Amino acid sequence: MLNRTDIKILTLLQDDARITNQALADKIGLSPSPCWRKVRKLEDDDIIQGYRAVLDRRKIGLGVMVFVRVAIDSHSESEARKFEEEVTALDDVVACYSIGGDADFLIQVVSPDLDSYADFAMSTIRRLPGIKEMQSMFVLKEIKPFSAFPIKNVQNATG
Repeated sequence: MLNRTDIKILTLLQDDARITNQALADKIGLSPSPCWRKVRKLEDDDIIQGYRAVLDRRKIGLGVMVFVRVAIDSHSESEARKFEEEVTALDDVVACYSIGGDADFLIQVVSPDLDSYADFAMSTIRRLPGIKEMQSMFVLKEIKPFSAFPIKNVQNATG
């Protein structure tokens, strides 16, 4: 269970993962040693799963973002697992979710340009095991890209 101090730590680290332990401790009102121990426990409990740099995809040459809805032929566990394994290995796929509704998976793909995406879609995605149907939805404008989980109001917080 997360307490209020844990939530403060997680909120601050999501905002700036490079914050020093001293600065983090100052902001949450702890001394450095207990703060460091709390961060280590959050890491050991896999609540904090890593630290990453946030990149501007356009500045690194990935101008196109596409969400692809995919329906597969078979819903057997082995077929779904095979699909998941192959999607996971694709560098252009930056996220993949198993979803409910009229599709089975939602894949997020980035690509340098439309021609590159078209090649990837036709030569790679369409050839994934069990693909019955796919629909590409092109991002025209990122209104609110993912930046952090909303944890400040987590229900199971204790003193």
